[in-house]
Formats: sequence, C-alpha cells, structure tokens
Amino acid sequence: MKAERAGTKRDGRWLALYVLAYLVFLYLPVLLIPLFSFNDSIQAAFPLQGFTLQWYETLYGNPALSGALLNSLVIGVIAASGATLCGVTVSYMDLYGRSPLATTISAIARLPILIPGVIVGISLLILVNLIGLGPSRVAIVLGHILVALPTTVVIMRSRFAAIPKTIREAALDLGATDWTTFRRVMLPLSLPAVLSAFMLAFLISFDEFIVVFFLAGTEPTLPLYIWSQLRFPRSLPTVMALGTVILAVSFIIAGTAEILRHRGLGAARRNPA
Repeated sequence: MKAERAGTKRDGRWLALYVLAYLVFLYLPVLLIPLFSFNDSIQAAFPLQGFTLQWYETLYGNPALSGALLNSLVIGVIAASGATLCGVTVSYMDLYGRSPLATTISAIARLPILIPGVIVGISLLILVNLIGLGPSRVAIVLGHILVALPTTVVIMRSRFAAIPKTIREAALDLGATDWTTFRRVMLPLSLPAVLSAFMLAFLISFDEFIVVFFLAGTEPTLPLYIWSQLRFPRSLPTVMALGTVILAVSFIIAGTAEILRHRGLGAARRNPA
C-alpha cells in the first residue's frame, strides 16, 4: 500500500512537472512580446536597453493601422453575429429537432475546426471566384462565419443541453408553439451562452489570418497589416506594442466570455426546474 502511494505521488510530481514545462513552452514566447514592447531598441534581444513608451505612441495617428483596425472590427461584429445566429439555430435543432438532417447539419457545422486553415482558405477563394464575389470584405465575412461556427455550435449545444427538458415540455403542454417556446423560454435562459459565443466568435474573426490572406481584397484587416509590417525591421517594436494591446484585449474578452458561459451553466444546475 505504501509503495503504491509513493508511486502515485511520484507520478503526480512528474505530471505536474510536465504541465509546468508545457505551459512555459507555450506562453513564455507570448510573454516576451509585452516585455520587448517596452524596450528602447528596435531589436528584440537581451539585454534590454531601457524602458520606453514610444512604440505605443506610434500607434496613434497611423491611418493604415486605423483603417485595418476598423475593417477588423466591422468584419468581426458581422461575422460573430452571423456565426452566433447559425450556432444557436443549428444546436437547438440538433437537440430538439429529432431529425437525422438536423444531426447531420450539426456535425457538418463542427467539421471546419478539423480542416487545415490553408485548405479552407483555398476552397473559399475558389468558391467566391466562381460565384462572382472575388476577394472582398463580403468574402472575408463569409469565411469568418465558417471558421467561427464550430465554436458557437459547441457552446450553444452544451448550454441548451444543460437546460432541463421539463421546462420546454411544460411550455409545450401549456399550449405554446415551438417558436414561442424557443423565443420566450429557451433563448432567454441561454442568453449568457449566446453572449459568450458571440464574444469568442468575434475573437476568432478578429485574429484570423489564413482565411483573410486568401480572401482579402484592397481592404486589409489588422492581422494582414501586422504581417505586412514584419517585413520592415524598424517596425518590429511597433508591431510588438500592437500585439501587446491585442493580447490584453483578447484576454479580457475571452475571460468575460468564459465567466458568462460558466455563470449560465451554474444557474441551470442551481435551478433545474
């Protein structure tokens, strides 16, 4: 018994060490970006030359940056709205539609997360050229809806599944139609998850690069702008400053979305009926 306990503790230590090494390998390069964004040098190297805010000051009054940021915000809001709407519809029909077609559509909606981004980008480029859209903002929105849809479907499906079925059955027994039950009962109960899905879909759209690389026309998004600036060594500190701002905003949005999602799930568990 003692030998088994000692072996379990030893395995636990190795597992903890592995997790720690994995986290360091994953997040240490990310943490270096904010560090070098305050460095008074155009080179990202040690030792640091001094503390400065000049790279953040260069972000203001940059028309190319402002245009790319506006494009990303507009595309992100539209794509997140479309992906959330589709995610709510697909996940609800998957759980309550009782149709093989609904189940198939739900599986297809989650499929893009398994397909490499390059393949998705090339396929969408061929499609938009065939239908006459070509690389444009509309094409980017459609591509971002496709990329963000799996996330919204997974979030909304888990939320609808957490709502007791007796609530929906009671509404139907009282004479409510399926549409009324969805609009007046199920949707309000799942509102935190809807907001969470929208926020995560917006982040996915805002940070997406591969699909935009194939579908962008004359109006680049923020990831494309950052990529274009990496060709100029003197722009690297400004890019790191911009990356730091994006990281901070992304963490805030992702954290808020996760809090909303858990709050909704927690409320469903506390109030099962």
